[in-house]
Amino acid sequence: MKIHEYQAKNLFKEYGIKVPFSLLCEKREDIENIIKEISLPCVIKAQVHSGARGKAGGVKLAKTYDEAVVIANNILGMELKSTQAGLKKVNKILIEQGVDIDKELYLSLTFDRKNECITFIISSEGGMDIEEVAKCMPDKIYTQHIDINFNPYETVSKLGLDENITNKICDIVKSLYRLTIEKDASLVEINPLVITKQKEVIAIDAKINFDDNALFRHEDILLLKDEAEENPYELEAQKYGLNYIKLDGTIGCMVNGAGLAMATMDVIKLAGKDAANFLDVGGGASSEKIEKAFKLLISDENLEAVFINIFGGILRCDFLAEGVKNAIKTLNVECPVIVRMEGTNKEQGAEILNNSGLKFTVVNDLNEAIEVIKRI
Repeated sequence: MKIHEYQAKNLFKEYGIKVPFSLLCEKREDIENIIKEISLPCVIKAQVHSGARGKAGGVKLAKTYDEAVVIANNILGMELKSTQAGLKKVNKILIEQGVDIDKELYLSLTFDRKNECITFIISSEGGMDIEEVAKCMPDKIYTQHIDINFNPYETVSKLGLDENITNKICDIVKSLYRLTIEKDASLVEINPLVITKQKEVIAIDAKINFDDNALFRHEDILLLKDEAEENPYELEAQKYGLNYIKLDGTIGCMVNGAGLAMATMDVIKLAGKDAANFLDVGGGASSEKIEKAFKLLISDENLEAVFINIFGGILRCDFLAEGVKNAIKTLNVECPVIVRMEGTNKEQGAEILNNSGLKFTVVNDLNEAIEVIKRI
């Protein structure tokens, strides 16, 4: 789960990490009064779940009151080009006091799945895309795997900063590590972490992602979820206990089991197409749940066809067939529907589909499915 910058900074403050004074604004009528409370110069920042907000025009510096009012009005409500999903409307802005920057750093804690540990990353090249730094200046990035004897000093000292600044950054890293563990964060990132001309160390940006599987332990974090920033298809899927992720392709797929879902996406790719989604209905799905899943699939306006690939173990093939049949009748589905079933009650499921009077293409194996998808 992602949260906004302003929410991440509130958490930073709880953990003793210094951030600039700022106020959140959600209404145009509040802009002028909020700016009057902020020392100039100030920075106006779009609050959306997207990287590269500055490049898209969502982060701007204002040196005067009048300039700040114009910029804030322009950013609030704008359609921002998102790195994740096309255009996103800016419903909130953060108006933040400017700081006197001397140097910008990059700092993050994230999971290294290969080494099965949290990894601390720091770079002297803050303010840039860390991927570009890694590509063009890999010697500017320092990493440290965190273990029981974790001490960030050796790594931070490689930046060649004075001792006082180095110790302040080490304290920030320790606080971020505590936040990561206590809140089950999967990523904590500050880009940039700045050293001011007054020798303060301040987080002027903040990004935190949380492990969805651990949110049941953190009611306070769940309250930070902004549904306006979530994919509406994925939100709908959550209501019915479906595992759904929207993708950019045109072939919708319905599968039971994450491994089979990944294999099904590969099959679609082999047929020269791309999957429109990842949808795992789970092992114990009822016919009603299948109907809800199918309704979700066909709500995608880019859909050319649906490929249903089910292994009938706990989920019986006749339950699947009944749910799909009811969904197509109810929703007046016109796109091709390709079905491949194996396992429990396979024959009964095929009979339900073949006798439904609806246009299904029932295939016997994945090679046959590939050939059918190729012709779409």
